[in-house]
Amino acid sequence: MGKLDNKVAIITGGSGGIGQAAARLFTSEGAKVMLVDLNHDALAKVAHSIGEDKVAYMAADVTDAEQVKGYIAKTVERFGGVDVTLLNAGIEGKIAFIQDQGDDDFDKVMAVNVRGVWLGMKYAMPEMAKRGGGSIVITSSTAGIRAVPKLSPYIASKHAVIGLMRSGAMEGAKDKIRVNTVNPSPIDTQMITRLEDVINPNRGNAQPMADTTPLRRYGEPEEVARLMLFLGSEEGSFCTGGVYMVDGGVSAGRS
Repeated sequence: MGKLDNKVAIITGGSGGIGQAAARLFTSEGAKVMLVDLNHDALAKVAHSIGEDKVAYMAADVTDAEQVKGYIAKTVERFGGVDVTLLNAGIEGKIAFIQDQGDDDFDKVMAVNVRGVWLGMKYAMPEMAKRGGGSIVITSSTAGIRAVPKLSPYIASKHAVIGLMRSGAMEGAKDKIRVNTVNPSPIDTQMITRLEDVINPNRGNAQPMADTTPLRRYGEPEEVARLMLFLGSEEGSFCTGGVYMVDGGVSAGRS
């Protein structure tokens, strides 16, 4: 038996590295999955590679309430309900000191990373309650518990979703809805490549961000997905309101 047999999961940011890894793992454990992202063609490619008997997809803007209601409604229509909601969509935003960030730069990051999570919770929780509960997993970051220069909107957003998670855990408990965050350190995805290229433009083949991690490597998307699976499944049945690190030891050095 799979850990998610007869379960239905929504994954936002579904065409990204972590989203794809989670989709592959969740379907291998028996789930039906709705993938959500902005890029229709990228979603179609992922769905086709996994199998469209297991995966549906919808291009949607997670910052738009009507589109969020739309992807949840489509999930219910296609698969009958929602048991697991993985709110994973996120952007890093402009890399610059606070005084060099534009107002629009800040607003865009907060819209995707915070409003997108809030809307996902707002509209998924009633559907999950109809199924007798479930699990919401929010992708935060080590940036949710610390700070680095030149990423203030991103840092703020990842702190903020921990607050949303804790609120959701308190409010969802009566309906047996568990809510947690997963907090990765640098993971080997396109986002980290972009960050490395801007922050360390002369790095060549070096990986300075990986080298600051005690395990001295990037994490793999599959390593994050395994923690998401634990929290989404009945193996994590007593876990709610928690901040779960998957960071190669980065947070161990935090004062």
